Amino acid sequence: MELQTNEAVLATQAALAQASRLAVQYSFSIVAALLLLFLGWWLSRQLSRWTHRGLLQVRGVDETLARFFANVVRYGALLLVFVTVLAQFGVQTASIIAALGAAGLAIGLALQGTLQNIAAGIMLLVLRPFRVGEYIDTGTISGTIVEIGLFATELRTPDGLYRLAPNSTLWNVPITNFSREATRRFEFKIGIGYDDDIDLAEGIMRDHAESDPRVFKDPPVATHVDQLTEGAVVLTMRYWTSASDFWPTSREMIKKVKKSFDENGISIPLPQVTLRGTPPQIAPPERPADEN
Repeated sequence: MELQTNEAVLATQAALAQASRLAVQYSFSIVAALLLLFLGWWLSRQLSRWTHRGLLQVRGVDETLARFFANVVRYGALLLVFVTVLAQFGVQTASIIAALGAAGLAIGLALQGTLQNIAAGIMLLVLRPFRVGEYIDTGTISGTIVEIGLFATELRTPDGLYRLAPNSTLWNVPITNFSREATRRFEFKIGIGYDDDIDLAEGIMRDHAESDPRVFKDPPVATHVDQLTEGAVVLTMRYWTSASDFWPTSREMIKKVKKSFDENGISIPLPQVTLRGTPPQIAPPERPADEN
């Protein structure tokens, strides 16, 4: 009985000694892990700030793009810190990295459309085919840019509607930007009758354009006979103006030319329709039976 008691005491002492050694060993690991977590968290924030400030100093880099890359740097640094902390406790990090890679691949395949929008948003922010406040047209989407995000772009249509367009739909199509260039050329076509005075009509068109202070003198206003159709002589006038004055001058110019043509007896022929073929034979109405 005494022998069993001694063995139990020795086993207890050995267990306590082992536990003490493990506590000392893992206490150092826990302290080192906490220090790594604190330093990693602080360093990730600093790297994010440095990345954000550095990108903003690069010409053409948008605020949204700078924040995106700053967050990528921060969370990437935190991921490295997390893997390093696990290595302090003897965890095989190679398997964790492989699992994270597989998870990232699965997430990427599941969110393929979303990732396409992110990639397109990054390219739009880098290349800048349009900016906030500019009016664009892609053939299917048109409007004034309100905000450019990583996933989608907000637009406002000319009739005051809100439109949200995924970035991938804006990146894969040709974009016409009506606000990017400072100047624009207006081309005005109008048809007159064959009996009307061509020189008088061209003079009226030039006088209206040259007397408008919003129309540039250089390059000068130009008019010419564009084509001869079956019902009219088509005249063309071209002039340059600022992009902001393009729409008001063009609308006013059309109205002034029309009124001046009316005052000077210059006609604007209507489209003529020529019917070809044998007209259908219409049978005469039948007479009532009581008239016989």
